[in-house]
Amino acid sequence: MLNRREMIGALGGTALSLPFASACSAQAAPVFRPEDFGARGDGATNDSAAFAAMSDAVSRAGGGIVELRRTTYLVGAQTARTTGPQSFAPGRLMEFTGCTRPLVVRGNGARLRSAPGLRYGTFDPRTGRATRRALPNFVQGETATPYAWMIKVERCSGSVEISDLELDGNLARLNLGGPWGDMGYQIHAYGIGLYNNSGAEILRNLHLHHHGMDGLIVDGLDRDRRVRSRLENVRCEYNGRQGCSIVGGRGYDFVNCRFAHTGKGGVSSAPGAGVDIEAEDKRVRDLTFTDCEFVDNSGPGLLADSADSEGATFLRCTFVGTTSWAAWPKKPRFRFDDCNFVGAIAHAFADAERPERAARFTGCTFRDDPALSPTRQVYGTIIAELPSNPGVVFSGCNFRLTHQAVLPWSTGDVTYESCTMSQRSPTTSYPRGRYLGRSTISGNVGLSGALVVGELIVNGQRMARGRIG
Repeated sequence: MLNRREMIGALGGTALSLPFASACSAQAAPVFRPEDFGARGDGATNDSAAFAAMSDAVSRAGGGIVELRRTTYLVGAQTARTTGPQSFAPGRLMEFTGCTRPLVVRGNGARLRSAPGLRYGTFDPRTGRATRRALPNFVQGETATPYAWMIKVERCSGSVEISDLELDGNLARLNLGGPWGDMGYQIHAYGIGLYNNSGAEILRNLHLHHHGMDGLIVDGLDRDRRVRSRLENVRCEYNGRQGCSIVGGRGYDFVNCRFAHTGKGGVSSAPGAGVDIEAEDKRVRDLTFTDCEFVDNSGPGLLADSADSEGATFLRCTFVGTTSWAAWPKKPRFRFDDCNFVGAIAHAFADAERPERAARFTGCTFRDDPALSPTRQVYGTIIAELPSNPGVVFSGCNFRLTHQAVLPWSTGDVTYESCTMSQRSPTTSYPRGRYLGRSTISGNVGLSGALVVGELIVNGQRMARGRIG
């Protein structure tokens, strides 16, 4: 039986640039330009066929350098069908397969924009009119999309570099039909897809926005992968389902990336996360996020709650939940160091028998100040919901709640080590747990059942060590 993504598909460590550049020059990589295949790049002529022909030539050559101009290329094409799985089948754009030599896509500031008026959603194949069916909707023969991927790189053993490029799905100017799938518009329309590449991947200075599905999807190799991939200054904004989906692979480093406003650009599909770490047919392992932002998404800023995913480190990242959780890290070995959270978190991974696998927050700050939100909205009235989360640790964290939220709701199996906690709300909070080091609490709190091992000062009063009655 096909899994959900296969069904949808039927329808619709650090890698550095110096070795990569040396490999390219050593092999005298051929250069490909879309203009050589008939592209106009005038923002008015549809250049889809030229991009498809160019990518075919690159794949036949085993790799090479793609040079774009600093201009707008209009892309996206559809073929009407009265039979088959799609009512309006997408045209191909840049799809590179099996490259054994280095593949470089130099955007040089170019923009690829989906042509206005193309259909996305479900449509009657005979009349071309939008159909509206209740979800879940897996009726075949009605789906339409302008493109499956603007860029797809698959099974490449040579290194891959994509840089200085804007991919605009142009959602606001598409002809929007009805939803399809289990939860919204689960129809292919990705900015970039990376699939089963054994070579190192470098993505740098990219803006992937207003795509019907995800700005970026990573489905990499999860075993015996000896290289790492680096994604730096990649912005995924206003996409329909996810800013970025990671469904397989290991060894990906995200640096200074932004995942924002998912589900707020005209199409919204669950889960609506900034980043969704959702292993499917493979495992997900060994991810790092440094100086990244997860802001104002319709779903959680970070979501990890499916299948065999494990091991992600977040350093100096910012999570802002406006209409949903700032973070939902329900997978083992997630570490948050010096991160800032605005809005509530929930479902931190717990493990009583192997506490080293539980979520750990070190030196993090938790706030509820609307001034720190781009919409002045802050999600949640309890800053951390931890009803039964053994092994979860907050070390050196600062909970500074100055608006409506209250301190964490937790039982005695959460550890607070040398934390500073305060709330302005008069509502009673229950940050019960095991207190190590020296912690202070200010506000209306109930601590019955908490265990004081170190020093705990509550509203200026030193608490006796032992179990609080």
